[in-house]
Amino acid sequence: MLLPFAITADPLDPAGLLALAQQRHADQARTDDVEGPGGLVLFVGVVRGRHLGQEVSALTYEAYEPLAVASFERIAREAADRMPGVVLCLHHRIGTLGVGEPSIVIAAVSAHRAEAYAVSRFAIERVKQISPVWKREHVVGGASWVEGATVDPDDQGPLDEAWRRACP
Repeated sequence: MLLPFAITADPLDPAGLLALAQQRHADQARTDDVEGPGGLVLFVGVVRGRHLGQEVSALTYEAYEPLAVASFERIAREAADRMPGVVLCLHHRIGTLGVGEPSIVIAAVSAHRAEAYAVSRFAIERVKQISPVWKREHVVGGASWVEGATVDPDDQGPLDEAWRRACP
């Protein structure tokens, strides 16, 4: 059974996560008198083969799972506070992933497409800001850790910046 927020070593299931988000939105629409879905946005982040001019062979992701899942739940609450009626689901993979493999899947469902797009973009910005997920980039000649979450989740400035990026 898929959960709405997860850290997993298993391959990600974009279609399954989108279906879960749709079902959660339908359940919410029935109980909260919210309009049915009009926008479904699925973002799948994959390991790219080049970064900063270097050939990337793989990325290794690590996370502090309980806090990472809590941060995903927080991001969904922040999104719902700003855009009521939007449903957000998010999964992030850990372990070593090859080029082209999905590392993160975000499903956003809303009555309107603009909100679904904005919440999806907001979610990826906030994951980078506050989620305890770290990646080690493997390139020809070595590997290095890439800076992960660096802001206080309660700091209003980065939260506002994430919304600005999501809704320019």
